[in-house]
Amino acid sequence: MEHTYKGLIDKDAKIAVLCGGMSNEREVSLRSGVNVLNALKNLGYANSEIVDVDKNIVENLKKGGYEYAYNTLHGKYGEDGCVQGVLEILGIKYTGCKVKSSAICMDKEMTKNLLKNAGLNIIKSVCIRYDEKLDIEKAVEGLNFPLMVKPSAEGSSIGMSKVDNIEELKEALQVAQKSDKKILLEEYLQGVSITVGVLEDVEKNETFATPILEFRTKTLWYDFEAKYTEGMTEFILPAQLDEKLTKEIQKMAVDAHKACDCTGVSRVDFLVYNNIPYVLEINTNPGMTDLSDLPAQAKAMGINYDNLVQLVLNTALIDV
Repeated sequence: MEHTYKGLIDKDAKIAVLCGGMSNEREVSLRSGVNVLNALKNLGYANSEIVDVDKNIVENLKKGGYEYAYNTLHGKYGEDGCVQGVLEILGIKYTGCKVKSSAICMDKEMTKNLLKNAGLNIIKSVCIRYDEKLDIEKAVEGLNFPLMVKPSAEGSSIGMSKVDNIEELKEALQVAQKSDKKILLEEYLQGVSITVGVLEDVEKNETFATPILEFRTKTLWYDFEAKYTEGMTEFILPAQLDEKLTKEIQKMAVDAHKACDCTGVSRVDFLVYNNIPYVLEINTNPGMTDLSDLPAQAKAMGINYDNLVQLVLNTALIDV
């Protein structure tokens, strides 16, 4: 069944599609932005235009006289609460997660703490602050190799590595610290990788999960290459999970979204190991490219790209 959503924002409103930005995910964001702009035009929002975010963003937004912002930024400054704070100060309503939840979910350690407090399953990990004098062996006491090494505040798997021993860990920390001095060390479990979109229907005041997407990569894990190179990942949608586990994971996704005070839209990543789902992280501004997960998940439940954009645009009306 095809789902359509009423536009709750005036068609004459001036809308800035924020994209590009200053993070390592700039090129992906630009692709998301162009797609979203085309959808807004299709929906009748003629006064929508691309705003490539740089250090002059405040001046550019003021000059543009924008009433709303559709945020398609990824990574630092766009997904971590920074641009959200600018928009709040300028009085521009914007899509998706607000300042607090954006900042929380960009920090993998903080996210895990909130998820754990909410009673959700998380994989055993520790978070360290990189220093050349760090006693690495002591830092990983209690963890079992192999480990995943993840910069705490980075997206698209940038700076991530899988390591099997202390020597490999030392090398991986050198790579990760280029993105963030705060680094998450997480036990590596070889399970089923899945992701679930979470959307909010403002008109119905309803939060719901999309079908679950399972991905099988030609790389060791779902890294940047696998995410954004056509043919590097096999997508199974819906995931090959039984009905009971499917419903459990979808509920966990919505619970995780709410536990971190997310609004509007998010995407929750999981690993299923021995039939137990573990929450890995929450993406507060999912990609909207041709290869992105959320549009595919929405399509699987009868929400085409344009209607997904309309649904997300309506979330600019959410006040917290």
